[in-house]
Amino acid sequence: MPSKNAIKIYIENGYYHIYNRGVEKRTILLDAQDYAVFLSYLKEYLLPKDIPELTKRLADTKTSYKEKDKIAKLLRLNNFAGEIKLLAYGLMRNHLHFLVKQKSAGSIDKFMNSMGTRYTMYFNRKYKRVGSLYQGVYKAVLVDTDEQLLHLSRYIHKQALASQGDALRGWEQPSSYPEYLGLRQTKWIKPEEILSFFSRTNPALSYEAFVRQTEDFAYIQKLLIEDDEI
Repeated sequence: MPSKNAIKIYIENGYYHIYNRGVEKRTILLDAQDYAVFLSYLKEYLLPKDIPELTKRLADTKTSYKEKDKIAKLLRLNNFAGEIKLLAYGLMRNHLHFLVKQKSAGSIDKFMNSMGTRYTMYFNRKYKRVGSLYQGVYKAVLVDTDEQLLHLSRYIHKQALASQGDALRGWEQPSSYPEYLGLRQTKWIKPEEILSFFSRTNPALSYEAFVRQTEDFAYIQKLLIEDDEI
């Protein structure tokens, strides 16, 4: 029998909690380079491609062969700008969480397959290994309510921050939390929809205060993921 959330029901303009972990719970992000590469792939998939400018550079006789090869690969690369909106993310050493909104019903599946294949190829090449990197197909939970949406964003950020033993104020563990606090701006991360539920002027009603609240973790885990999956 497939595990919970392995079989997905995709809808247009739907919000989803996407998560997966390394095969046999292995570490899939070993060093700063791995994190940087993973994030660079997200950026390339989620930012719009400036096709006219890339085509112009490709045709320019002054562009080096190496640069032309890079541009040609970028032009061929899948792009999900306008199809996938990344609201929040958390990257732990052996698993990952995304909170996304998709425009078309099939966008998430194409996006996650592209990300998974590309990062696995990078990882296997770097660490001289073969085979699957992830423990099966990624899992997807359809978000039904605003309450679930807000709890998900908090859960994802607290998971990432707790994994480094931090008190919610350091960013060594990559997540979208700095974007939510206004400490960093990243064009391909979209926190505005969730932040609209919180005050920007009253600290007691801010998103940061919401994240710092204690919560019934068992309830949240039951609501969001299968207990033994992460």
